[in-house]
Amino acid sequence: MVFVLSVASVVLIAFFLFRENNKKKLEWIVPKTVFNEDWRLILTKNIVFYNSLVEDEKRRFEYKVQEFLLNCRITGIEVSIDITDKLLVASSAVIPIFEFDNWKYMNIQEVLLYPAMFNTKFETEGSARNIMGMVGSGYMDGIMVLSKQALRHGFENELDKKNTAIHEFVHLIDKSDGYIDGIPTLLLEKQYVIPWLDLINKKIDEIYEKQSDINPYGGTNKAEFFSVASEYFFERPKLLARKHPDLYGLLEQIFNQDMLSKNMKKNNIRIGRNDPCPCKSGIKFKKCCGLNND
Repeated sequence: MVFVLSVASVVLIAFFLFRENNKKKLEWIVPKTVFNEDWRLILTKNIVFYNSLVEDEKRRFEYKVQEFLLNCRITGIEVSIDITDKLLVASSAVIPIFEFDNWKYMNIQEVLLYPAMFNTKFETEGSARNIMGMVGSGYMDGIMVLSKQALRHGFENELDKKNTAIHEFVHLIDKSDGYIDGIPTLLLEKQYVIPWLDLINKKIDEIYEKQSDINPYGGTNKAEFFSVASEYFFERPKLLARKHPDLYGLLEQIFNQDMLSKNMKKNNIRIGRNDPCPCKSGIKFKKCCGLNND
């Protein structure tokens, strides 16, 4: 389903959501239907992380994606969105918490997708439009705002160590203890907190001294460093482990994921009509997920 809203509607939406968010969600919705085969094909075509998983892990990833979409609305603001956009958002949410089976994003109810970058007033035209994503606070609490352009780019280019949507969901993970401060208390064991803070300070100094390949935006503060480093971890883990082994090691502890064991190279998938369907149904693509593509 396609949603198109005007920017003028955002304030009304935000006010309504702020009021609704104050009512605690009494029930977490869990998937009760089989994962859609067309969705599986979209994941196969677009999500490198998904393709790096073995079959049982893929089923677990699909479940988490479906679960996220049941509990979080995704709305387009002055832009049409489709199921690919929704699956990219959901995948961005799932990737960082993939190894935490009981994780629930209770601190977000809606993701708003803007056509491109926006400014602090959520304007999509005019000057100072340099924001690609943000986690709301105050009257925008429970809302994430993302540029659709940045969302798509994050999964189209796996070499630039950048993924805006993953960046913002890491902020949400960071915020789960009440503060966005670069210390993911719920994921980081107590004995690692001081080494983590010491390492952040060291790496930020390297950024300032122009002796680092980490995105300079990570030098803004500890919270931004955590999100920027996480983008690097999930996009270029082998490069991160080679250039920053100490940082890779602590991020591996935080996310409980051995990213070095994953093949994170993008597959340029070309599926012929007579090829086996990537959904593993055992029948030809043209008679399965490709049935409506003729």
